[in-house]
Amino acid sequence: MKSPLAGRRILGSPRQRVRLALIILSFILYPITFAYLSCPIITEAAGLGIVAGGLVIFILLFLSSLVVARLWCGWLCPSGGLQELMRSLSDPRIRTTRLDWLKYLVFLGIFGSIGYAIWSAGGLSSIDLFYRTENGISLLAAGGIAAFLGPVIMILAFTLIFGRRGFCHTFCPFAPMLILGRKIRNLFRWPALGLSADSGHCIDCGVCSAGCPMSLDVNGMVRKDEMEQTECILCGECADTCPKGVISYVWKTKEKREVS
Repeated sequence: MKSPLAGRRILGSPRQRVRLALIILSFILYPITFAYLSCPIITEAAGLGIVAGGLVIFILLFLSSLVVARLWCGWLCPSGGLQELMRSLSDPRIRTTRLDWLKYLVFLGIFGSIGYAIWSAGGLSSIDLFYRTENGISLLAAGGIAAFLGPVIMILAFTLIFGRRGFCHTFCPFAPMLILGRKIRNLFRWPALGLSADSGHCIDCGVCSAGCPMSLDVNGMVRKDEMEQTECILCGECADTCPKGVISYVWKTKEKREVS
C-alpha cells in the first residue's frame, strides 16, 4: 500500500529551493534571452550566413549533454521555469506519453531547416552573437514582443493540455538534442553525471514518482535498478524527497541498460 506521502510535493531541501530559484529566474530573464534560444531567429541568421548567439548556445548545450545529460532542462531552461511556475497553480501528471515522439519530428524539422539555411547561404561567413537583439536585450528588437509571446503561449498551451511538463514531453526541440548527446555518451561510456539508487532500502512510498516533474515511474526505476531514462532531467527532486535517501547523484563511469 502506498504511503500518504505519495501525494505530496516536498520542496524543503536546500538543493530544490536553489534549483527552483534558478529555473524560475531563467524564465523571468526570458524577455532578455529568448533570441539566444529561438530556433526561427537562429535559422534566419543562418540563411544570411551569420552565426547568431543562439547557434553557439545550441552547440554548447549539445556538448554539455555529453557529460550532464538533460541537466539544463531541470535547472536552467526558461520554458522549464514557466512550467514549474504552472505547477504551483495546477499540477496534474502528464496525461499521455503517446505523443512524446512528436518532439523528434520537431527537432528534425528545425535542425534540418538550419542546415538548409546554412547551405543556401553558401556557409557561415560572419558572427553576430547579438543578432536580433537591441543592446543584447531580445525584447527590444523589432518584432520582439511577438517573438516573445509566441513561445510562451505555446508552452502554456502544451502544459495545460498535456499536464506536468507537457511541452518538454511533446514539442521541445532541445530535448532530442540533449537525449542524443546522452546516448552518444552511453555508447562510449566516459564519466558523466547521473542518478543511482539503493533499491534494498526502498520502502515503496511512491514519493519519488509523485514528485517527478517529468511524471516518470521513479519507484519502478529504483526497484529495477535502472536509473538511466531518456526523459529524466536530472532535477534531483526524487533524491531530495526520498525519506530514506535511496536516490543520489553520482559521477558515472558505467551504467545499467537504458530505459526508453
